[in-house]
Amino acid sequence: QVQLVESGGGLVQAGGSLTLSCVASGRTSSSLAMAWVRQAPGKEREFVSVIDWTTAITYYAVSVKGRFTTTRDNAKKTVYLQMNNLKAEDTANYYCATGRDITAQTMSTMTSFSRLDSWGQGTQVTVSS
Repeated sequence: QVQLVESGGGLVQAGGSLTLSCVASGRTSSSLAMAWVRQAPGKEREFVSVIDWTTAITYYAVSVKGRFTTTRDNAKKTVYLQMNNLKAEDTANYYCATGRDITAQTMSTMTSFSRLDSWGQGTQVTVSS
């Protein structure tokens, strides 16, 4: 299994920016891609973005496209989520997650994330309006 640790969350005003990081360790060779998933209070988990480790191809949710950018540093086994022009509706706990041999394209269409078996502890992002 892959161990994941997120960091970088915090409180920011609407229109501001934050960058989240996710460091992977363990059996990372089984991970083809890394997703960011968020969960707001009282709501279901929601796909945010995903990046392929090898090709760096990315997919984004419509709600964040053009504002969020996902990148990766293979040498550091780290994925980043740069969030710009943050809105109050971006407030949520943000998780990075991956699953064995699941492609970025597959992850981008998930509404249930039960196949993702490695999750970080989450990092809270709060956007004040």
